[in-house]
Amino acid sequence: MAAQDLVGQRIKAIRRQRGLSQAQLAHPELSDSYVSLIESGKRTPTPAVLELLAQKLDCSLTYLVNGVTAEQMEDLEVGLSFAKMALENGEVDEARRRYAELLADGNLQGLASLRVEARYGYALASEACGELAEAISVHEQLSESEAETMTQERKIAVALALCRCHRERGDYSAAVRVGEQALETLGKSGWNDALIELGSTLLGVYLRRGDMLRAGHFAAELLAAADALGTPRAAVAACWNAAYVAEEAGRGEEALTLIERALAIQSETGEPRNLARLRQAHANLVLNLCPDDSEKAYDLLLRAQREMESAATSTFERALGALDLAWAEIVLHHPEQAVEYARTVVDLVRGTPGWMETRAALLLSQAHFLLHQDEEAAAELDTVGQWLENAPPTRKTAEDWMTLAEMRRRTGEEEQSVVAYQRALACVEL
Repeated sequence: MAAQDLVGQRIKAIRRQRGLSQAQLAHPELSDSYVSLIESGKRTPTPAVLELLAQKLDCSLTYLVNGVTAEQMEDLEVGLSFAKMALENGEVDEARRRYAELLADGNLQGLASLRVEARYGYALASEACGELAEAISVHEQLSESEAETMTQERKIAVALALCRCHRERGDYSAAVRVGEQALETLGKSGWNDALIELGSTLLGVYLRRGDMLRAGHFAAELLAAADALGTPRAAVAACWNAAYVAEEAGRGEEALTLIERALAIQSETGEPRNLARLRQAHANLVLNLCPDDSEKAYDLLLRAQREMESAATSTFERALGALDLAWAEIVLHHPEQAVEYARTVVDLVRGTPGWMETRAALLLSQAHFLLHQDEEAAAELDTVGQWLENAPPTRKTAEDWMTLAEMRRRTGEEEQSVVAYQRALACVEL
């Protein structure tokens, strides 16, 4: 039902409650026929007329326009503020609960901007809780049903979140489709900071699915666009993701230069949580590209983890930091410490759908293998195999099957290794 129909219905209902005829409500400023047209939804009253009718009906303008009282509107706005604060402070379960309560409040349904904010926040909180399928569903509903009520910036933010969620689920085809379509439809007026960030997320998808030719060209396009904009936000996003492309292409020095540029800009202008995430990215590049500097990379990861903790990050982000540290301990040949960090990850994300628990179990199997604890390593691999059996057949799942196959081979389980390799090929339809 259109907003003007709802406004007309509310005017009609209150008029009748007050025992007024259309003529009585209209006199002397308006005609009774004009009031009739408003009540039937055939005319949209101007703000001045709405204010006049609110005075005549002895009700609030807020109620006529939105169907809620000023007090109810204030309660909803306060509720949204608390939900957003919980999400920003890393209290993702609390944030999700608060957003869900708001969405269940009937008073929110007629308030387009607040409704969009609540649904978007709920989707972000669901993603942070590891509920990627739920987050994708809500973002898709926003794109389809709220297109007319969302701002351009919000549309870009929803597309970015959708692209990111599909990427994390390993559905790279869906991530590319969402990202490319959004850039085509929303980027007609040229690049801006939000579109650069969306493009950078899409660039990461090209890289993960192995499309190096497209990734190389698009990285150059994003870097040029960011330079033309000249804003810190665009520069950080473009350099951050272009660094990964340079690393994959074997241009290690360029990769480090790009990530260090992003880190320098973020250190001056960015908020703490993104700074910690970027420091993790820098440390991982050092770990991968400069084996002689592995101790330095490990120290950087520890620093980033401390920054994460002080920045009130989510459980997911803390688990990701512990996962990086577990891998660093394996690279440094400290399997005992790797076991501790990997178990921390499992404790943080236990029961949460997603890839991180699988990755932690794979790292645990590697650490146990290095400790010559073959039974423990095999048990972790069995757990991974059970999870992967129920995982969607995506490229990400194929990568995990490949890792499982390699670990099976190392532990002497040749038959299971062959089966895992076959499952990996089946995931990519080979």
